[in-house]
Amino acid sequence: MIEMSVEFVRVSMQNYNRVVILKEKESERYLLIWIGPSEAEAIAMRLGDVQPPRPQTHDLLRSIIEQLEAQVSYVLVNDLNNDTFYARIVLDQNGRQVEIDSRTSDAIALAVRAQVPIYAEESVLDRAGILLDRENEDVVTPASNIGGRDRQAPVLPEELEKMSAFKDFIESLDLDDFEKRKQ
Repeated sequence: MIEMSVEFVRVSMQNYNRVVILKEKESERYLLIWIGPSEAEAIAMRLGDVQPPRPQTHDLLRSIIEQLEAQVSYVLVNDLNNDTFYARIVLDQNGRQVEIDSRTSDAIALAVRAQVPIYAEESVLDRAGILLDRENEDVVTPASNIGGRDRQAPVLPEELEKMSAFKDFIESLDLDDFEKRKQ
């Protein structure tokens, strides 16, 4: 498991879909996950420290978990299958670990509210992670030889085709946005 942080929630100007961008804490590798508008708003509101007048769905979920004498330990982006990311919400309930299957966007929205770590499996990052090549101001996709490392499993051509929805968005990224975020 590799710890991630939420870098941005963006709207693609090409198709108006929302994407949450997770960054590996110890590297320049990113994970782009398409999410729905309500989940994007829920994540962005919490990141912007906006307090709605009434609890939102993810606030309610956190409250229910706490009322059941449990707490969110972390969330894990654990799989990628047919362009769909999968996640697990890991709870601690009186010393007992409970894992709950979740949509990735809901797990992230809950994690930012509970202020718990977000992790991704190495295999997911190997398949869908991107690196920013700041020297050449370019984006290195999973198909590339990432950082000169030997990959455990090569990305198959059919997987690259499935990921083409990300290609246009990745190519439209302004690398200056990432630099501003670091300052």
